[in-house]
Amino acid sequence: MITVAYKATFVRQFDALEEGLQNEVLEKIELFRNPKEHKQLKVHKLQGPLQDRYSFSVNYKFRIVFGYSSKNEVVLFAIGDHDVYR
Repeated sequence: MITVAYKATFVRQFDALEEGLQNEVLEKIELFRNPKEHKQLKVHKLQGPLQDRYSFSVNYKFRIVFGYSSKNEVVLFAIGDHDVYR
């Protein structure tokens, strides 16, 4: 299982989401904690200015940007639509 930490930016963005979307995000984070589910969540490495970061899908519109702090630990940096990559 992967351990998940949260940056303050992520928490603020999460708190701004509507309750239904928050629940969906929490479900996806729980799935993400199991590496066997990463293909289903479309986990992928980012490029360009975010080349040291990764992303996974919450739904068709929303993504979570994260980075590895160790093999089994990640930090969630941001959540949002494709603008989160800017």
